[in-house]
Amino acid sequence: MSRLFIAEKPSLGRAIADALPKPQKKNQGWITCANGDIVTWCIGHLLEQIEPDGYDERYKKWHLDDLPIIPEKWQLRPRKAASKQLTVIKKLVKQADEIVHAGDPDREGQLLVDEVIDYCKLPKGKKAAVERLLINDLNLPAVKKALGQLRSNREFIPLSVSALARSRADWLYGMNMSRAYTLLGQKAGYQGVLSVGRVQTPVLGLVVRRDEEIEHFVPKDYFTVDALIPYQGQQEVFDIRARWKPSEACRPWQDDDGRVLNRQLADNVVKRIQGQPATVTESEQKQTRQAPPLPYSLSSLQIDAAKRYHLSAQQVLDVCQSLYEKHKMITYPRSDSRYLPKGHLSDVSKVTQAIANNASELQSAVNDADLTLQSKAWNDKKVDAHHAIIPTPKQTTGNGLSGDEMKVYQLIARQYLLQFYPAATYAESKLVFDIAGGVFIAKGRQLVSAGWKALMGKQEEDSGDIDTVPALDKGTILTCREGELAARKTEPPRPFTEATLLQAMTGIARFVEDKNLKKILKDTDGLGTEATRAGILDTLFKRQLLSRQGKVIASTPAGRGLVHALPSESTYPDMTAHWEHQLQAMVEREQAYQPFMHTLQQRICQLMQQVKTSPVPDSLRSLPKVERPAFKRRRSGKSSGSKSATTAKRSPTRGRQSPGK
Repeated sequence: MSRLFIAEKPSLGRAIADALPKPQKKNQGWITCANGDIVTWCIGHLLEQIEPDGYDERYKKWHLDDLPIIPEKWQLRPRKAASKQLTVIKKLVKQADEIVHAGDPDREGQLLVDEVIDYCKLPKGKKAAVERLLINDLNLPAVKKALGQLRSNREFIPLSVSALARSRADWLYGMNMSRAYTLLGQKAGYQGVLSVGRVQTPVLGLVVRRDEEIEHFVPKDYFTVDALIPYQGQQEVFDIRARWKPSEACRPWQDDDGRVLNRQLADNVVKRIQGQPATVTESEQKQTRQAPPLPYSLSSLQIDAAKRYHLSAQQVLDVCQSLYEKHKMITYPRSDSRYLPKGHLSDVSKVTQAIANNASELQSAVNDADLTLQSKAWNDKKVDAHHAIIPTPKQTTGNGLSGDEMKVYQLIARQYLLQFYPAATYAESKLVFDIAGGVFIAKGRQLVSAGWKALMGKQEEDSGDIDTVPALDKGTILTCREGELAARKTEPPRPFTEATLLQAMTGIARFVEDKNLKKILKDTDGLGTEATRAGILDTLFKRQLLSRQGKVIASTPAGRGLVHALPSESTYPDMTAHWEHQLQAMVEREQAYQPFMHTLQQRICQLMQQVKTSPVPDSLRSLPKVERPAFKRRRSGKSSGSKSATTAKRSPTRGRQSPGK
């Protein structure tokens, strides 16, 4: 009985073969093992959705009258660069007795190999017997362990159906909306591509609205009052600084955030409290513990790498793929999880030894770690197909890593080591004073024990130290020496950077008012997926809808014009929330594929009708010319207008990216 393992990519295929009996014979596109098992691989997606002109030649030229384009029967075609490998797999599938699906452990990885299996037209019984191999770590012990835990591929059918629905829905929405609004732009004289996607356009909307909020911001004066209350400490006299809390009677002179806008009111408070008794009405002292942050998911890693090293999301993803596939120094990087299975505890000493060997800067951090500690990261209930990104036990000289690879490896390694450090401990105190009938509050917070923060450098160690507030008994009476008035100005929101935009995408729920949608977006971890966020931002930059201005990410005139031209549902995350809710329900067998697609098709028909019957939006008129980079002309001589506006850059590991993202 021979088994055929179909891996998602060559590196995964080689890792599986290394864990199977030797000697082995390497062939063009597959490896034969000593026990008769064969390992082959995809090269990302071997199949891709055909372009509209594959369904009908007339779609080569873009016309509003042809919209919406809705395929009656969906078709895939072999990717030109991968057709040879697809032929290899088809031949091997026919010869094999058993098939093992070894795609990456996520929704896209499930679909990627499933669609190849479907394309090969397996007999019904053989297809039902396909097994699933889930690998998070390419090192030999981890792969061998996974080989002993094969599951039925049928368990993952809902995951594949959900991925298929997302892929087709993104194609329908992105292809039709991008053609429609690019054509409207051409009517208005704009020659660039105005691409629209379920995820990319709400991200663009976030940036446009933030930029315009900053531009239209009018600063307002507001005023704060602090009571300065002298106190004799053990070694010196210092002032307790207590901030005035306006009463309900002051509401007419406050803004929605409770800030006092009337200077005369603040001046009166300063005069009233000078030299007056300050009576303690509440006293609270406690110690608080701050647990170490969890290990990284891809997005949390991208955010920290952007803050610390100014790396783009795409750079971090590319570096992670190299650390995972080439160097085998980290686990599966496209993870949305920040938790670890308890089974990994048995590898802790090997992983920390590898960290000490691979990153000499972390040697002392490894030495000081308490490997008997278990943080809340170790939680089997919160780990599904994949776990947080952590270092592997692989030891290397480190000389083979690039500068960026070492930076990202050290971030991942340090975050892992934090799990073996105690919580940071703070002494917190709060005093509430009554001064001349007014309420004044003093809060203090001091770091008592650094714990895990000792690994984070001075910036982290010092953060959190606030004014010293002594422990006083309730009823203690001191004297307010004076009131201190400070005139301040409201500040506009800050423009987005790569880090804050990624944070907004992962925490998009806070930009939504609907409580039900908030919950959905929290549960699905925001806009886009761990694997697609970098590509989404990349597309917006390439389409010249967003631009980088130093660290700042800004919307371009074309980006603004598009957002103002589109129906509002396209520029807010609400639609994505509804989609994700239904896609997740498919995974959980609570939602069928057909109703989801039928509703979407109806809505696309309505949107296309609105585009056809409405005048060209004013926001698309007088847009600047498109800055086109130098490029080599295609041999076919086709203009860029004949190809789908939404076809994204090919991913080196996936092979394609859904057009409507």
